[in-house]
Amino acid sequence: MANIFEDEQLISNRRKNHIFKNKKPLDHRFLPEKLVHRDVQIREIARNWVDVLDNVTPSNVTLYGKTGTGKTAASKFAREQLIEAADNENIFVKIEYIRCTDFTTEYQVIAELCNRLGRDVPNRGWTKAEVVNAFRSLFRTNAFGKKLQLIVILDEIDILLDKDGDGILYTLTRTDNVAVLSISNYLDFKNLIKSRVTSSLNDKEIVFPPYGADQLSDILSERAELSFNDNVLNEDVIPLCSAMAAKEEGDARYALDLLKNAGELAFDEACENVTTDHVKRAKERIEHSKVSEILSTLPLQQQRVLMAILTLTKQKEEITSGKLYESYTEISKKDAVTYRRIFDFINELELLGIISTNTVSRGRGKGRTNIIKLQCDENLLETTLYSI
Repeated sequence: MANIFEDEQLISNRRKNHIFKNKKPLDHRFLPEKLVHRDVQIREIARNWVDVLDNVTPSNVTLYGKTGTGKTAASKFAREQLIEAADNENIFVKIEYIRCTDFTTEYQVIAELCNRLGRDVPNRGWTKAEVVNAFRSLFRTNAFGKKLQLIVILDEIDILLDKDGDGILYTLTRTDNVAVLSISNYLDFKNLIKSRVTSSLNDKEIVFPPYGADQLSDILSERAELSFNDNVLNEDVIPLCSAMAAKEEGDARYALDLLKNAGELAFDEACENVTTDHVKRAKERIEHSKVSEILSTLPLQQQRVLMAILTLTKQKEEITSGKLYESYTEISKKDAVTYRRIFDFINELELLGIISTNTVSRGRGKGRTNIIKLQCDENLLETTLYSI
């Protein structure tokens, strides 16, 4: 069989691509030469890291902010700047980025750091003490009289702490010449840390607020100039993407996804320009993908709870927890969980953004009631739920 990527039609389409000149800048992992609207936060990181240029271990830092507010990009931008400055001053600095969705235990993180720094450590099989000792041996003065200074960036640290406890922070903060920059979407992630570790961490906190529509517009305009050919974006495309993303809690990743998907739709349809219609349909595509991904990973009982909410929504019913449980038990029959367990499912589904709850007062003597509402398209939910 001939190589599918050598198909004449595919090659022809690539060569005739009048929409994109380079998609890479529309990826949220792309690091531009300048991060707009994050100067303040980058300078704060720099202020806390600058001591390393005097061979002094810098302060530990924690970055807070919701998804798509530039935390990871700012930390990587500051990393590149510090590496350049350290090279110029002949300072032995390493800055290692660890995504805690990939390394979810203390052992995995320490072993990975050892391997990156030139000390072979197996992914499993050693005791914790052996791995920690191997790690700490890296910080002895080398043959050239230079000591290693290490900054470890732990992205989405709450995932690691939730799964494996705070041992990783204790080990790193109790190792000479090591500083930690933690990144979390949650302001309360320190509830996962014991007091002795909090004291040892002694971090400086930097908050990343959501982007406003005007700021998102600036970000998209900069990326669009790098990504799209001249005059293919209609003038109202970027403002619409920015406004939609501002409603999604100022998420720059979402804004970039919208713009990229809109461009891909225009390309697939051989359109001359990217229009607001492409943006609106891109939103539907992204929403479908997001909901499908979330639903496919939900446990069966939570899927049944959603089926019950969908049924009541289509019946135009006001959804109280009592009515929801009745509908859920009808769907689940003899395989239903307890009424109390349903509240856990409701909280989890609300955290995922699929539903919302609102407590209302029924008046004097009638108490308060939770009202549950869907936060995604009914047809999309129904199609996805019944195709799993």
